[in-house]
Amino acid sequence: MDSEMVMNAMNEIRKILKDEQILLDVPMKEHTSMRVGGKAKMMLLPSGVEEIRDVIKYLNENNVPYYVIGNGTNLIVHDTGYDGVIIKLSDNFSSTSVEEDIITAKSGAPLVLVSNLACDHSLSGLEFAAGIPGTVGGAVTMNAGAYDGEMKDVVLEVTCLDKDANLVHLCAEELQFGYRTSRIQTESLIVLEVKMRLSGGNRDEIRDKMRELNRRRREKQPLNFPSAGSIFKRPEGYYAGKLIEEAGLRGFQIGGARVSDKHCGFIINTGTATAADVIELIEFIKKRVFETSGVMLQQEVKILGG
Repeated sequence: MDSEMVMNAMNEIRKILKDEQILLDVPMKEHTSMRVGGKAKMMLLPSGVEEIRDVIKYLNENNVPYYVIGNGTNLIVHDTGYDGVIIKLSDNFSSTSVEEDIITAKSGAPLVLVSNLACDHSLSGLEFAAGIPGTVGGAVTMNAGAYDGEMKDVVLEVTCLDKDANLVHLCAEELQFGYRTSRIQTESLIVLEVKMRLSGGNRDEIRDKMRELNRRRREKQPLNFPSAGSIFKRPEGYYAGKLIEEAGLRGFQIGGARVSDKHCGFIINTGTATAADVIELIEFIKKRVFETSGVMLQQEVKILGG
């Protein structure tokens, strides 16, 4: 986007959003959990379905590139930034409600807060999500999971936008959930709202399980450093972290990006990492693991820009 395109887009988008919902030259390291990345030309913070639809229709009709994010927990943006529009849903599009055993959450709702909401209402089924960073929309898109639980176990229905900004309602059976994937991901749908059906339980027991899972996370994961979570998908029949360790890469570092000593499936930002450091380390890990095991790792994290 050149400066003229940015100004034209801003003038048109002002007809849809308020000025405080339109940000320019936004450092993406402030909006991603890895804390790296250059600037996005524009960031939009819509607060309702109609705002999201109208924005996307405008961007589509004018061939303006865009990318939708939640909390940026599974994302690395190149140091050169993103020459387009970031639509961030976590700030203004995160309301939740509970009716009997069903929780309804807008896509920008933090998954941790939704799991706490379930506990507060004595609803079981989201304990596994208590420590998973990111938003409900991102979690459903990639079928996030941990400790023998996945989003597919609780999702009842999802409301999305397709590429043409049409509303699409998909029930669980239509979502084609797989390991860290779904129809939402393969068809590039945008999650707006998620309905989850849980089961009644004992609040104290639910809370105790959540605390235990969080304790295990703290023991095994480098939560005191910026990271993007698990960098690689689990290869069938293997564990990515174990393959990386067996390749001799525990603690291996390029620039400020380091393979975690605590969990080799994580790359951490030691404080000075650039996106280039992280991306180079990802590629080096893939190459070394393939050389030592014959397994080609597939990255889970998304890389934007460049």
